[in-house]
Amino acid sequence: MNPESRLFIDGELCEAASGKTYVNLNPATEEAMGEVADAGSEDMDRAIAAARRAFDESDWSTNHAFRLQCLQQLKDGLRAVEEDFKQQIAAETGAPLGICGDMGPQCELPIGFIDYTLESLPKYEWSRDIGISELMGGKNRRLVEKEAIGVVACITPWNVPLQINLAKCIPALAAGCTVVLKAAPDTPWSSTMLGRVVKEHTDIPAGVFNVITAADPKEVGDQLVGDPRVDMVSFTGSTAVGKHIMARAALTVKKVFLELGGKSANIILDDADLGASLLSSLAVCFHSGQGCAIHTRLLIPRERQAEVEALLPTYFGFIQYGDPSSDSQIMGSLVNAKQRERVLGYIEKGKAEGARLILGGGVPEQLEKGYYVEPTVFMDVTNDMTIAREEIFGPVLAVIAYDDEEDAIRIANDSDYGLSAGVWSADDERALAVARRLRTGTVMVNGGNFYGADAPFGGYKQSGLGREMGREGFEEYLETKTIAISA
Repeated sequence: MNPESRLFIDGELCEAASGKTYVNLNPATEEAMGEVADAGSEDMDRAIAAARRAFDESDWSTNHAFRLQCLQQLKDGLRAVEEDFKQQIAAETGAPLGICGDMGPQCELPIGFIDYTLESLPKYEWSRDIGISELMGGKNRRLVEKEAIGVVACITPWNVPLQINLAKCIPALAAGCTVVLKAAPDTPWSSTMLGRVVKEHTDIPAGVFNVITAADPKEVGDQLVGDPRVDMVSFTGSTAVGKHIMARAALTVKKVFLELGGKSANIILDDADLGASLLSSLAVCFHSGQGCAIHTRLLIPRERQAEVEALLPTYFGFIQYGDPSSDSQIMGSLVNAKQRERVLGYIEKGKAEGARLILGGGVPEQLEKGYYVEPTVFMDVTNDMTIAREEIFGPVLAVIAYDDEEDAIRIANDSDYGLSAGVWSADDERALAVARRLRTGTVMVNGGNFYGADAPFGGYKQSGLGREMGREGFEEYLETKTIAISA
């Protein structure tokens, strides 16, 4: 796989100052694949200092043409090592190799998404004239300027590591920011490999982009978030950690972007084609349900429960898993033993609270290795149960019955989260009307898919703050300055 095991600090690939490393484990086989540098406080301090100096003392933030050239080099470099990347991501995440290709968001698609930035950057309006104002007997010509926010801490998760690394780092770099990327400890190579590509394939100046990996993310993560030299934190992960980051960043009043958890509802309205719409529920098996926007609550008309219960086991029977090299499987292992125990704990809680298990619920007997959990379906779930309220991040579907359309909307919105949703109806306009009443950042209507480089992604409520990707995602990394000139 040709992985990169070193940190990337101030333009150089380097070992941790302490010389420490930690093992990178394949969750599908439970085998050690190699090692990676285990950074400490000294390494993080060097990375922050390098990013601060590069922002303050170079023309990176103002030289738009040079940034465009460097980002094109970065994309070309990623394409050159794409096959290595694909193999590494599959091995680190436990995802089948197929969803690291064009079937999913693990590798090929996010690299291609860089084209959106390359095409948009030359057209962006960095300065606009808002005209002459008359005030206190004088005339003023006013300009609104967009400028890079400064040093950005990008803190990313393990579920789709390259996708989220690029969704943060590419717009931040395009905006003229400098970056310290802190990788998830379970998927370090998806970040360290970026350091190698920047080093070997681009003219990005030293300090502009830095990569830190650490076995214990909290120490260096808290250091990064709390450092006054850092101007912004862009974080994707759990809501609990997001709250901690928000509180710590508040001490230095830095901007925070948060893309957090979800408990998304998929509403099948009473006029929908039940057979076709139920197929969408198989999404809880994609990457073993390790996706924040996956629709894990299935809302169905109460009078059709028997039909749903008859169909779901047949549909879920189509899901195959256990072959990491498969090009056709969509389900792999969970990322580690701790996550598997967490998912199994939620399944036990669902049973204890009265939900009725109709499929799965345990560790597959046929697989001796790998952190797998069977595709799991619960009926008779009520929206006050733990498995309907909390993000499980596993292949677990909670089926909830509703009385009428208003009840479905109420249940969907009765959540601490608001990341995504789905609506199914024989009438597109009816489905669209329901979609507009849902308090979520994204909605899929009749199987529509919002995912794209130009589509803003993010959530309402405790699913986060701000948007990633699209124009809105790019502008997260900009400050706005208004200048008045006596006319």
